Amino acid sequence: MATGMLRRAFTGISSSSSPAARRVLLRAFASEPQTDASTPKAREASKLKTFSIYRWSPDSPSKPELKEYEIDLKDCGPMVLDALIKIKNEMDPSLTFRRSCREGICGSCAMNIDGCNGLACLTKIESGSATTITPLPHMYVIKDLVVDMTNFYNQYKSIEPWLKRKNPAEEPGKEILQTKKDRAKLDGMYECILCACCSTSCPSYWWNPEAYLGPAALLHANRWIVDSRDEYTKERLDAINDEYKLYRCHTILNCARACPKGLNPGKQIQHIKQLQPAGNSDSLSV
Repeated sequence: MATGMLRRAFTGISSSSSPAARRVLLRAFASEPQTDASTPKAREASKLKTFSIYRWSPDSPSKPELKEYEIDLKDCGPMVLDALIKIKNEMDPSLTFRRSCREGICGSCAMNIDGCNGLACLTKIESGSATTITPLPHMYVIKDLVVDMTNFYNQYKSIEPWLKRKNPAEEPGKEILQTKKDRAKLDGMYECILCACCSTSCPSYWWNPEAYLGPAALLHANRWIVDSRDEYTKERLDAINDEYKLYRCHTILNCARACPKGLNPGKQIQHIKQLQPAGNSDSLSV
C-alpha cells in the first residue's frame, strides 16, 4: 500500500516540476542519513585566537621579538601545546620549542604563558584576548622557547639524588624495605618532574642562579634527607648548610604557585632549615 502511494506521488510530479518540489518529496521518504546529506548546513563560524610568541634565533643578528600568529580554535586542540604544534606544522616550521609526552609527565614543554610559568600541555587555551608565550624567565635562551637547562641540571646533580648507604642491604640483591609510614613521608616530593617552573619563578634564583640551589634541587635534597633507607642524612644536611645554597630562600612561595604538579617546594626547604643546627637560620637567613 505504501509503495503504491509513493508511486502515485512520484507520478503526480511531472518532469516540468521545480527541483525544489522534487527535493521535498524525496526528503520525505528518505532515510535519516540521506536526509542529513541532502540538507544544507550552515558553516560553523570560525573562532580566531591570536598567539604572541617570543622569537629569537642565534643565526639572526636581530633582537628578540614577539611574533603574532592567528589560528582557528575550532580546528585546534584545547591546550596551548596543541596551538604551538598547529602553528609549527601549518604556519611556521621554524618555530622551536620542546615537547614530548603531552601528559604533564616529562616536563619538557615548560614555558611562561601569559606571565605564569607552566606546562603547555596542561595549560588550557583561554578565550578572549591574545595569549603571550615566552621562554622560562631569567634563563639563557638557545632559540625561541628553548632555554639552556645546564645550570639547573648541574644543581640537581650536586645534591646527589640517589640512595646512599653505609651498610649493605640485609639481603644482597634485594630491595631495601621501608614501612608505609616512612614511604608516605616522600609524598609531595617524589612527584617532581624537574620542569624548572618553580626555580625560574623564584626571585632569589634570578639573582643568584649560580650559588642558590633553587626550589627544585632543594625539594629533591629533602626527599633524600627524609628517606628512611638513606644513611647519609647528616652529610646531606652539611653539604647544603650554606648562606647561598639554602638560605637565599625567603619563603615567597612563588614556587608553590608555579608548580604544575601542585607541590610545595617552599615547605620542603623550610623543613631542611629546621633540621639544621640551632642558630644557623638566625645568622644566615638575611
